[in-house]
Amino acid sequence: MSRFRVLFKSTAVRLSALYILLFAICAATLVFYVTAMSERLLTGQIRDAVRQEVEQVQRAYDTGGMNLLLRTMERRARQPGANLYIIAGPSGDILAGNVASVQPGVFEEIGWTSAPFIYQRYTDSGIERRHRAIANIFVLDNGLRILIGRDLGDPERFRLLVRQALMVALAIMGLGAIIIWFAIGRNALKRIDRMSDASKKIMAGDLSQRLPVGGSGDEFDRLSVSLNTMLERIEKLNEGLRQVSDNIAHDLKTPLTRLRNKAADALDLTDGDTRRTALEGIISESDQLIRTFNALLMISRVEAGSVAAEMSPVELSAIVSDSAELYEPAAEEAGLGLSSSIEPDVEVQGNRELIGQAIFNLLDNAIKYSSDTEGAGEVSLKLARHPDGICLSVADHGPGVPAERRDDVVKRFVRLDESRSKPGTGLGLSLVEAVMELHNGRLELSDTDPDKPERRGLTVSMIFPAKAA
Repeated sequence: MSRFRVLFKSTAVRLSALYILLFAICAATLVFYVTAMSERLLTGQIRDAVRQEVEQVQRAYDTGGMNLLLRTMERRARQPGANLYIIAGPSGDILAGNVASVQPGVFEEIGWTSAPFIYQRYTDSGIERRHRAIANIFVLDNGLRILIGRDLGDPERFRLLVRQALMVALAIMGLGAIIIWFAIGRNALKRIDRMSDASKKIMAGDLSQRLPVGGSGDEFDRLSVSLNTMLERIEKLNEGLRQVSDNIAHDLKTPLTRLRNKAADALDLTDGDTRRTALEGIISESDQLIRTFNALLMISRVEAGSVAAEMSPVELSAIVSDSAELYEPAAEEAGLGLSSSIEPDVEVQGNRELIGQAIFNLLDNAIKYSSDTEGAGEVSLKLARHPDGICLSVADHGPGVPAERRDDVVKRFVRLDESRSKPGTGLGLSLVEAVMELHNGRLELSDTDPDKPERRGLTVSMIFPAKAA
């Protein structure tokens, strides 16, 4: 019973019940209206037929007197499906006709009977059961009363037939509605139970749980898909928070310790120039820490979607061209060339600042890790439209990244340079990946020269969705 109480609390079930009730009321009203109109129409036709009979009988009396009247009424009374024909005395006693008896008081009225009356017919086997009829009564010159009427069996049978059909139809409709209602309601309850079980596990801390999706595309599936997307986002943010906490404790401990030691050494220095040099080193270390925290804050902002409202159509070709021009001197200083192949008039829906920062990070990494590789040659920057989207790639000919480590290098603070001999925070690719997720794109890493293990290089591609073009 508790399941049924839950079922009846469902808005969909309540609406279904309301619609079924409304349909039943409308159907019943329509059928009763049609029945009444049809019965009225049949009754009107009966009145017209009786009126014509009365005129013909009166004409026969006017033409041939009582004899012709009797012959006419006798002939008509013997026909199949004949009307009611009665000749009664002034006191209402039946003298002749095809009717055995009529309801008392009928002959007291002249003209149309005010309401249907009860009568009994003669049959070969005796007197039939009672029937209902309407009639027109007129009086002859000699005081005799003539009743000509019509049985109401046809309209009543029609009314009964329609009402029986209505009852059967309503019974079938009600039974079908209950069966469908039960089937849909039971399925809905099962889905709600599964969603409730998954929700309990999620509230218990298991964010890997997902709400069930049946594949029907109904409101339950749409709700589950939306909530699953939200759960994936929350799980990723929680995982990122955990990683950040671990990485901050691990990667920032060393620079903070070094900063403290330099500050302690500066306290013992008496020479002004030496102390100044020590303080400049402290400032440099502090600036690096500030850059690290700024990068973390930027990644958090991007992943949280707080800059999504700043999206607007931007010319990607111009951003890439400006980036190439800005980094060309840095590449030359590192002994590298910087080539660019930029398709013109490429636009995306995005954030200009974030896209520019992502390109800077890729160019900075490419130049930094290629500068110490012999024969690295140049760094190339390309922008082109592809069938699956818009591809912006930065390729170098440095040591590259092993295929098994490519999922790791996009994580925060992860650096393949375990000795930390090169400057950096290990947050560059993390920011690029966050930017691409914000733009509904993806980040791809591949080898530039797979056949040269010593300097296979790395090509990082930012793939923007085609619909954003």
